[in-house]
Amino acid sequence: MKTESVLLAIAGMFFGLIVGWVIGSQQQAAPQPVRASAAQEEPAAGGATRAGQQAAVLDERRVQALQTIVTNDPRNAEARIQLANVYFDGERYQDAIKWYEEALRLDPKNVNASTDLGVSYYYANQSDRALKQFDHSLSIDPRHAKTLLNQGIVRAFGKQDLAGATESWQRVVELAPDSPEGQAAKRALDSMRSAHPG
Repeated sequence: MKTESVLLAIAGMFFGLIVGWVIGSQQQAAPQPVRASAAQEEPAAGGATRAGQQAAVLDERRVQALQTIVTNDPRNAEARIQLANVYFDGERYQDAIKWYEEALRLDPKNVNASTDLGVSYYYANQSDRALKQFDHSLSIDPRHAKTLLNQGIVRAFGKQDLAGATESWQRVVELAPDSPEGQAAKRALDSMRSAHPG
C-alpha cells in the first residue's frame, strides 16, 4: 500500500507540472508562426488584436489588382501566392488558404507557399492539417528552417507535444544556428528548458 501511495503522489505531481505548463504557456504570449514568403511588410493600422498587435486591415486595392492578374492569367502561381499573402496579412485565413491551395496546384514544389499554407491552417485552428502540410513542405526541402520552426510552434502550442517541438527546434539550430529561425528556435528551447528543467 505504501508503494502505491508514493507512486500515486509522483504521478500526481508529474500531471500537475504538465497541466501547469499548458496553462502557463497559454497565458503567456506564445511564439507566433512565421510565414515563409513574408517580405517584411508594414503592419496595417487599426485597433488592438492578438498579443497587442495592430488589427489587420485588408488592402482592398491590392486584392483587386491581384484578382485581375489571376483572372487574366490562370497559370500565374505567384499572383495567387501574393493574393494569399494579402489575405493572410488581413487575418482572413480561410481566404488565404484558398489562394495558397490554388498556387500549389500550379506550383506543387513551392516550399514557401506550402509552409505558408500550413501556418494559415494553424491560424484557422486546424493544427493537424498544419502539421501535415509542414510534413509535405519538408518532403520538398528537409532543411527548410522556417518550416521546422513553425512545426515546432504548432507541436508545442497547437498539440502540446513538447518532445516533438524540441525535436523540430533542435533541428533548426543544427541546420541554421545563426539564422533568425535558428535564433528563434534557441530562444524557444531555452524557454522550454527554464519552464521544464530536466
